[in-house]
Amino acid sequence: MFKHKHPYKPFIKNDTTKLIVGTLPPPRFSTGELLEKDVNFCYGSYYNSLWLFIDKIHNLNLRYDNSKEAIEERKQFLIQQKIGVCDIVDSCERDKIDASDLGMKNIKLRNLIGYLKQYPNIDTLLFTGGNSKNGPEYFFRKHIKEYNLKLELVSNEVPRIHEFEMPVIASVSKQSVNPKRIIKTVSLTSGSGAANISISRIPLYKQLKAKNPKFNTFDFRVMQYSEFFSQSVNK
Repeated sequence: MFKHKHPYKPFIKNDTTKLIVGTLPPPRFSTGELLEKDVNFCYGSYYNSLWLFIDKIHNLNLRYDNSKEAIEERKQFLIQQKIGVCDIVDSCERDKIDASDLGMKNIKLRNLIGYLKQYPNIDTLLFTGGNSKNGPEYFFRKHIKEYNLKLELVSNEVPRIHEFEMPVIASVSKQSVNPKRIIKTVSLTSGSGAANISISRIPLYKQLKAKNPKFNTFDFRVMQYSEFFSQSVNK
């Protein structure tokens, strides 16, 4: 049995407004057996592709290696864009040492609601996957039940969007005309290769592919992700 512990603490700043929420990086990030193009940071697996999408959207020309410079490039981007990272799984056990979400057992979750209370500027959660079993949205739904909270559907189009109302601390609500704090959640299409099949079934992808045979699943994700990762804090 392999004890899979998340290797990174949440990356959140006081002015963070968006939070990327996944599950766990591949086991090699916990054991320190990185591949040549892996970056020792959140979503550092070269085959996860999240940073490849962000790189394409912003023309960052990022490094893909084990260097400290590669880590710093990603941190600076997140800070500039007021984006944080807080995966929802803290640890799990695995019979097989792989990155399968379905292979996780005896799962311990992080307290995301606690982090949302601690960082009141966060208004959007970006799930790197949908509501399939052991995905980030799936776990988040379980997590918020403990607080008698529920996701309300805003848009059923891919990527699906929900929202929920965060309880506001009494001392804060007295100072605010509108004490409500609405958190939006966006279930992005996973960056894993396994999601390519589901993308191929999406009507919009089929339409775009018919118009341009060179259009592929990478292009589709870049198009989807750009809506949520392209807004600069300077705009």
